Amino acid sequence: MSLYQSIQYHSKTIYLCWHHLTDAVREGRTQYEKAFGVSSGDLFDAIYRSDEEMVTFMQLMHSIWNICGKDVVTAFDLSPFKVICDLGGCSGALAKHCTSAYPECTVTIFDLPKVVHMSKEHFIKDDQRISFHEGDFFKDSLPEAELYILARILHDWTDERCVELLQRIYKACKPGGAVLVVEALLSEDGSGPLTAQLYSLNMLVQTEGRERTDVQYAALLTAAGFTNIRHCLTGKIYDAVLGHKKA
Repeated sequence: MSLYQSIQYHSKTIYLCWHHLTDAVREGRTQYEKAFGVSSGDLFDAIYRSDEEMVTFMQLMHSIWNICGKDVVTAFDLSPFKVICDLGGCSGALAKHCTSAYPECTVTIFDLPKVVHMSKEHFIKDDQRISFHEGDFFKDSLPEAELYILARILHDWTDERCVELLQRIYKACKPGGAVLVVEALLSEDGSGPLTAQLYSLNMLVQTEGRERTDVQYAALLTAAGFTNIRHCLTGKIYDAVLGHKKA
């Protein structure tokens, strides 16, 4: 998928949801069901309701990380972490950036069974350093790893659900390990950047989540037990927040 096609697809999705923006602001809650005909509790049911739509969405994610992936995986020196798990890793584009930037690492992509199937069929083939693990990260056991990546994941969920997921990661994470959160960070007063503000409005309409500041993500990580939390502004659309588990 070209960048132009990615923008077209994303714009179509945004239009469907922003058509209900007034209702979202007035009611203060998601309009996902009105836009897609399914509840926001089944967040990806609309996106994954057909193989064609799933592949289109995965191509969009692939294009985004082909543009921004290197910046976020090199925002911090992740070379000490040899075993990495990319939760909700989708097409595997970010996993490929990890194995390229850190030649000694291996990456497990954890995602829903149907996403894993599509990734194997269309995106990742015969890569000895990238493997797959099928499951739901809110319900199933997480693979043990030294570093977990959450890229464009936490912005989909409420604070409570974010802490729940981060606690699951903390429990599975090896001592001395870490979690890398990749999101579009809002400024401290919420006045920008414009892209993050627009994404946050989109989250209001489509999901139960929102974009957050680095301080807000740090609070979520702290609540889950992570310490030594740092953030890095990449100068691109997506930024990085790193939290550690004590050795």
